[in-house]
Amino acid sequence: MNAHIDVGTVLRGTVCDLYSNLVTRPTGAAVRSAIEQQVSEQPRPAVTTIDFSQVNLLDFSCADEIVAKLLLRFTRDEDQSGYLTFRGIHDGHIDPIETVLERHALALVSWHEGEAELFGHVEDVERAHWDVVCDHGPVTADDVARTLRVDVVAAQVQLDLLVRRRLLMREEDRYAVPGTVRGTP
Repeated sequence: MNAHIDVGTVLRGTVCDLYSNLVTRPTGAAVRSAIEQQVSEQPRPAVTTIDFSQVNLLDFSCADEIVAKLLLRFTRDEDQSGYLTFRGIHDGHIDPIETVLERHALALVSWHEGEAELFGHVEDVERAHWDVVCDHGPVTADDVARTLRVDVVAAQVQLDLLVRRRLLMREEDRYAVPGTVRGTP
């Protein structure tokens, strides 16, 4: 099941009908609460895409309230069945988003023109494994190990870490970027 949440629509429905800027922590908290409500209503396992396309300005406090706190909630989710992806992140959003991701040691998957990108706090070895899955997935740990010329057990450990961080999905013995197994966001 894939779901799409337009942050601009949530913002206008929560704060002001003509507003397209995400500024101030209370605004971010109100929008995050509305998004959490929509996400909680989705059947699991779900890939929910949070779309920033309709947001002109995003400040650091709103990036922290919306992006970081949503990701923290999903990475603490015990059942490991829901995934967040993002789209519509433009140049004006990147600095606040990257800053809060680094501060909280988080990362996210963002879609842009059908391509997945990885933002945030990611070790080089994690990025290498994620890139193989992104470029060739869905793939097995054996496929990744062969491509990176590493031990299959080491590849499995890294891939499972990426699944726990919600940067990859696992279906049976294959790994994929969230949004590609059940259709691209």
